[in-house]
Amino acid sequence: MNMQVLDARRDTSGGYRVDVSRGERVGRVSSEWFSRPADERYLSLDELARTVRDRTDCSRTRVVDSALIRVEANRADPERLALMLPGSDTPVAPTHWSFGQLASQVGAPAAYLRQLPAALAGINLQFGLTSKRVEQIKTLETENGRIELRAVTSPDYGRIYDRDLIEAVQRIAGNGTGDTRWKVPGVLDWSTGIYDPQVGISKETTTLYASDRDVFLFLVDDLNPIEAGRLRDGSPDLYFRGFYCWNSEVGAKTLAIASFYLRAVCQNRNLWGVEDFEAITIRHSKYAASRFAHEAAPALLNFVNSSPMPFVNGIKAARERIVARSDEDRTEFLRRRGFSKAETAKVIDRVLAEENRPLESIFDFVQGITAVARDKPHQDARLDMEAKAKKLLDRVA
Repeated sequence: MNMQVLDARRDTSGGYRVDVSRGERVGRVSSEWFSRPADERYLSLDELARTVRDRTDCSRTRVVDSALIRVEANRADPERLALMLPGSDTPVAPTHWSFGQLASQVGAPAAYLRQLPAALAGINLQFGLTSKRVEQIKTLETENGRIELRAVTSPDYGRIYDRDLIEAVQRIAGNGTGDTRWKVPGVLDWSTGIYDPQVGISKETTTLYASDRDVFLFLVDDLNPIEAGRLRDGSPDLYFRGFYCWNSEVGAKTLAIASFYLRAVCQNRNLWGVEDFEAITIRHSKYAASRFAHEAAPALLNFVNSSPMPFVNGIKAARERIVARSDEDRTEFLRRRGFSKAETAKVIDRVLAEENRPLESIFDFVQGITAVARDKPHQDARLDMEAKAKKLLDRVA
């Protein structure tokens, strides 16, 4: 892969000075970082791949007639249910997640059933299964000392295994620890404004996650910064490439891959200064596996192999495109694009305060809009403003 690095200068500390007041803040990775316990955090893609590959290797999926499923309460453990599936003499134990899916399939409230004694909950489930509200279901069963029912879905559920996503990422990112350009990110030092890409990977810093329900990973190319213009003090405005993706082979969420440029990642794994965010989402419908093979995986490969010059040139064009010379021009420009009077004033004042000059170019307007969007307390309002900013850049491109 050829990547042109444009006049990137390292700080004497070994990191890169960045301006995170520009662009968007994206908290998706941070929410994962906050919620993952230690046993869901991995230090390399190899380690993560082994986990998801091992459980796939000892799993099977099949479609069964719901009326032939028997629900049994375990006498030795009255709090636990077991299922006898047709064609097997061995009981399977539903997980918390698959129990909820099974209850949903038969139209029963899972939260209520969990409060009942196992025998009584089993009677309710059995009635739902034999009443033929759902004639067939698809199961995902994993044997690891005992047979566990990990997922219950409709027969047309298009499963994309977590293993397939991780293997696709490994083809471009290796181990995710620096053996390729793509690695677990470094950390921004807020006191200096220096982003240090060389930070040890630990349970606290890793961005590689997996549970029994899903996988999520985030990687950056932060040793090869890209310059796209200059900051107010004349220093380079540096960006890095990044992407994150997630999947659930048990139906807990869609598969998605998002690529973008960003300026830094902080200790809490918030992404700062994000630009050019693009995402592909694939629902686990009948042809999901085919869509992943023909759309999502090639799109990720195209991103990591493509030149950054279209992005750099787009930023340059936005900086050079002057659209306002007076306060009246600035107000009219924003009001005609759907911004309220209050929002318009905030955008104009924000750029004046941060840049010490009035906004003039498309780039100025985009930076001002995204800065104000970050202050929005409600996500929908923030995303709406960010979408308007992106539309301005798209028109320039």
